[in-house]
Amino acid sequence: MKTRHLTLSAIVLAALIIMAYIPIIPLPLVPITIQNLGIMLAGALLGGRKGFITVALLLLLAMLDLPVLTGGSGGFARFFGATAGYLWAYPVGAGLIGFGVSKLKQFNLFNFFNVLLITLVFGVLFIDGMGAIGLTLVTKMPLSKSLFLQLTYIPGDIIKAIVTSTITIALHTRLGKFLSA
Repeated sequence: MKTRHLTLSAIVLAALIIMAYIPIIPLPLVPITIQNLGIMLAGALLGGRKGFITVALLLLLAMLDLPVLTGGSGGFARFFGATAGYLWAYPVGAGLIGFGVSKLKQFNLFNFFNVLLITLVFGVLFIDGMGAIGLTLVTKMPLSKSLFLQLTYIPGDIIKAIVTSTITIALHTRLGKFLSA
């Protein structure tokens, strides 16, 4: 991996950790956080493989009990609690977003609306869907109720997808040769 890619991955990882400390809206079971905006950006800016690896590294640091998750938390138990579905989905979601964005560029379909579509599908629907499945498995709550609870997060996640798409288009337009996706 080139020094440039390592540097970009380190910057994104640092941004993800900083986002863990931005105030959240605490809700029962799963809080509203800004960290998933960083997950979407990791894939969109670093590409599928590097986005996946960067987010997986964040989760590895969390497993080692470093306070890198929302609210400055960490620890292996977080991966088996109410937010487990989200955590396990984060690297996959970042990877899928990165893969999708790189395909958009490859086929000359790279524009705001297509990036937004990719981000909505993999950054919102996929991650929130996996979050609902994780919540069902951990709490024994019916899947229908877990999915219904996800509606609380959808408006904010749509805004995060719009922000991600805007930043992605702006940075790829200005720094495209330095970015991976």
